[in-house]
Amino acid sequence: MDREDVFIHSSAQVAPNAKIGAGTKIWINVQIREDALIGKDCILSKDVYVDHAVIIGDRCKVQNSVSVYNGVQIDDDVFVGPNVSFTNDKVPRAFNSEWKVTPTIVKTGVSIGANATIVCGVTLGEYCMVAAGSVVTSDVPPYTLVMGNPARAVSKIDRAGNRLPAKG
Repeated sequence: MDREDVFIHSSAQVAPNAKIGAGTKIWINVQIREDALIGKDCILSKDVYVDHAVIIGDRCKVQNSVSVYNGVQIDDDVFVGPNVSFTNDKVPRAFNSEWKVTPTIVKTGVSIGANATIVCGVTLGEYCMVAAGSVVTSDVPPYTLVMGNPARAVSKIDRAGNRLPAKG
């Protein structure tokens, strides 16, 4: 694959068959595994790990120390704050012959705050916002702000993330 229009820091490890879109920047100590697909104009910050077969859309920003595991699909225009944790196993064990990846879908325009945990098997709806430190255990509707542990809907938001007035 031609990567002349992609910036890859010298400390990054990128699998030869990973596909990376034009204009993407891959920073210090990033690891991108086999068959990963990273879109155009993305930024993968320091210490990001992208597991095999992960899909990340265009214009996404993944901040420091995020691990995106197999089974996670991130659509376009998504912000993932520092130290966000994605899981991909509902019943984690060191060894489990029956283990299956549990998919997680992050729709277009989602914003996930620092240190949030996204438990596998959920869908984060278009332009929703997950507040910093939240633990998401169920689907989040589009244009909704959630926060807490477990994360609960706090308000509806617009595309820019501004809270909308509650309907009376």
